Amino acid sequence: MTDAASFRRIAVLDIGKTNAKVVILDAETGAEIAARRTTNTVLKSGLYPHYDIDALWAFMIESLKSFSTTPGFDAISITTHGASAVLLDEAGELALPVLDYEHAYPAEISAAYDRLRAPFSETFSPRLSGGLNVGAQIHYQKTAFPEQFANVRTILTYPQYWAYRLTGVAANELTSLGCHTDLWNPGAGNYSSLLDRLAIRDLMAPVRSAFDALGPVLPETADRIGLKQPVPVYCGIHDSNASLLPHLIDNEAPFAVVSTGTWVICFAVGGDLAHLDPTRDALANVDAYGRAVPSSRFMGGREFEMLSAEIGSVDDQASIGEALDRVIRKGMMLLPNVADGSGPFPGKHMRWLSDAEATPAERQAAVSLYLALMTQACLALIGARGPIFIEGPFALNSAYQAALSSLTSADVIALPGSTGTSQGAALLTGVRPSHNTAIGPAAGIDLPSLADYRRSWYQAMDEDSTAT
Repeated sequence: MTDAASFRRIAVLDIGKTNAKVVILDAETGAEIAARRTTNTVLKSGLYPHYDIDALWAFMIESLKSFSTTPGFDAISITTHGASAVLLDEAGELALPVLDYEHAYPAEISAAYDRLRAPFSETFSPRLSGGLNVGAQIHYQKTAFPEQFANVRTILTYPQYWAYRLTGVAANELTSLGCHTDLWNPGAGNYSSLLDRLAIRDLMAPVRSAFDALGPVLPETADRIGLKQPVPVYCGIHDSNASLLPHLIDNEAPFAVVSTGTWVICFAVGGDLAHLDPTRDALANVDAYGRAVPSSRFMGGREFEMLSAEIGSVDDQASIGEALDRVIRKGMMLLPNVADGSGPFPGKHMRWLSDAEATPAERQAAVSLYLALMTQACLALIGARGPIFIEGPFALNSAYQAALSSLTSADVIALPGSTGTSQGAALLTGVRPSHNTAIGPAAGIDLPSLADYRRSWYQAMDEDSTAT
């Protein structure tokens, strides 16, 4: 198989909850030189809402085929969203559809699962809504569809399913197992006791390193793509951990990484693992090296999309920045949660304050403040210290960055571009691009009243709690 030092271009299959893409990255610079994107569709028919696996596979094959000659690629890596497992039958086909993690289960099934799951002290995995705990997904599938589940022979984490489709090699991997699944014990570096209560330990594929090359693309698939030489496929990684990986390689602890997409996920490298509060969506993720990392999150990208659809687009970032001071002075604010079911303030419901006759720019400024306050709360929960690296779409939101820097008194360093997860996944192949895309620290904006605004924000939430 090709040595990593000779790789020139890496193809990355990058499947997010909302969108999927195939990206070609230059191995020397890390720059995106080609990309194709599609919507990650959830099908509502059948047993339960599930991902359109056939459409995703067709998109991947067609994209790789279109890139096979120009610009070409000589290795493939994979990154996907978390909270998904794939159940295969004896023939290696889907025994059950790949469940959408936002699907809610009957109350009696959820209650039965609560009695089975391991304690937080074992897994550092909080009880989350729907199927955000993969253990809850598997329990639901086993309980509700016993006939189909009886055909399951192999359980794979989601990035590794796509590696299996390409190579025929079945594997699981730590970053996806350690992503609030209830299935992993980070302290022991092994599966949790839940596997025995679910009777699935023997179904789990072998655990491999994210950095392992599982094998070349299967001959039949290679022919469909048009590959002339063997192309290695790497095991793959959970998307937020892909965003974290470049920082683990390049920086010394302590520091924080805020990975933004559908979810805003905060990592505190060198943070506090002993005082995590599972009721506030704080947990331990497991990094690509198998180490537990204090983490917290909220559905910030989804919330931003929902709010922007209501407010309308404001293309001029400068006008939003200029509106920050006005919004702070008049106490216009947005209280959590826009998207229910996750985040540091469970049970709260979205409410606007002092927003009469607000302009779109002011509303977007208030949204940026809201997102910064939510991020600061997440970082505080996990004991984050040192500089804060922002990856993903929020790296282009200067108002958000300025507010976060002011709230945390930390340097906020933006890493713009849409390929943060893809670039991290490419590192699994052993390449080490020299190009640094960081900009920052964030330009300072004088926000002298922000501390008072923050106090008012928390006070308003407390008043909501008292009222209910």
